[in-house]
Amino acid sequence: MTEVMTEVRLTTDEFKFAFRGHPAGVGIVTADNGHGPVALTVSSLFSVGLEPPTLVFSASALSSATPTILNAETVVVHLVGADQVDLAKLGATSGVNRFGDNVEWDRLPTGEPYYPAAASWLRGRVKQIVPAGGSNLVVVEALEAKPQNSAEAMDLSPLVYHNRSWHTIGDHSKMPD
Repeated sequence: MTEVMTEVRLTTDEFKFAFRGHPAGVGIVTADNGHGPVALTVSSLFSVGLEPPTLVFSASALSSATPTILNAETVVVHLVGADQVDLAKLGATSGVNRFGDNVEWDRLPTGEPYYPAAASWLRGRVKQIVPAGGSNLVVVEALEAKPQNSAEAMDLSPLVYHNRSWHTIGDHSKMPD
């Protein structure tokens, strides 16, 4: 006799709880498809290839910035450090002006909005959009990076999102070899 296995479905709360303990780097995506600049803070951001340099981030369908990002040809992905937590909070807060007079921002020579204070940024062309679970995975080919020297990169304390709060990684958190 063959046993029939019943599929158990994971609840939304169980899924969120599982990822709450998984730290993630923080980025801010900016874009302008001709209707004004938008910004979105993301923690689902990762590199996937070097030839060509490719990255992926997730844009939630719930964000007001997502339609602009999905219709933009290019985006700027900012990799923020711990000293830019206010910028990350700005991109994560609904109903605020992310490009107001009190925010330091500019446009690259190619026209994209960006935050000059970000530790690092990558300007890229949107290559593919993949709908997934109420979000969209945005595949980006990196075209340009913020000029940076190695001393700046070594001094960077990355911003991390973990268990619904902001954290940093540095020498204090390094594990012994």
